[in-house]
Amino acid sequence: MTNLPNLLTLVRIFLVPLLVAALVQQNLSIHWNRTLILPNDLFALTVFLAAGLTDLLDGYLARRWKQVTTVGTLLDPVADKLLVSAALISLVQTRVLPGWLVILIISREFAVSGLRSIASA
Repeated sequence: MTNLPNLLTLVRIFLVPLLVAALVQQNLSIHWNRTLILPNDLFALTVFLAAGLTDLLDGYLARRWKQVTTVGTLLDPVADKLLVSAALISLVQTRVLPGWLVILIISREFAVSGLRSIASA
């Protein structure tokens, strides 16, 4: 039997490069019959929200179906950090956010993760 929560976590990890491409590319957009359907900023928002939905869904399903695994427990926070860090770094690249702020946020995230791992040990 396939572990759907772990698969959703992997999907979230694979959405990270798509999110980065959508954020940093200026001419990335979705067209249909020469009509603009989705510009790159809305496409990036859609990818980020889809990834967030997979985060919500994988945790819910893992607990509901009693499919909490060691791999999922380790991989889920990594996927979250990858998604948020990639989005923030991409926003620095496009000059939407200042670099010092992103360094501060990412450092805090990793410090909290480190303290949690020390506390759990």
